[in-house]
Amino acid sequence: MKESDFFMEKIKIKSEYITLGQFIKFANISSSGGMVKAILQENKIYVNDILESRRGKKIYPGDKILIKSIGVYKIIKK
Repeated sequence: MKESDFFMEKIKIKSEYITLGQFIKFANISSSGGMVKAILQENKIYVNDILESRRGKKIYPGDKILIKSIGVYKIIKK
């Protein structure tokens, strides 16, 4: 499966940035903070085409997040 097989979902944020862990909860990929660590370990997550596994990685408007087998997301300013 390749990136173009997914619909890019836009995620609106009010703040300057959110962390990757916050994004995973905000995008309803995880229902709790405790599950975020497992999602980061079990899935390949790319931020702007760079493999990322840090929960605290800052995500800014304009950034693109690809989570293999889950979806593609674009962060936009609210």
